[in-house]
Amino acid sequence: MNIYLISQTFSRDYDAYDAAVVCAESEQDARLTKPVEYVFESMWAPADAVEVKFLGPADPSVEAGVVLASFKAA
Repeated sequence: MNIYLISQTFSRDYDAYDAAVVCAESEQDARLTKPVEYVFESMWAPADAVEVKFLGPADPSVEAGVVLASFKAA
């Protein structure tokens, strides 16, 4: 399991997520992770527009999923 920073500039309006820290098995799994379980299309980018940056290995006790998400509220 690894830790990744996922971010997007596709949806720049308010009431949208701009980044999240996630734990995932691979870069592709990280790219497919959304900041929250359900988001409107206007709140997050399509997978091919998500930027992924490897931050490092995760502690073995950490499960896959979102650690922290950044939301730009109106």
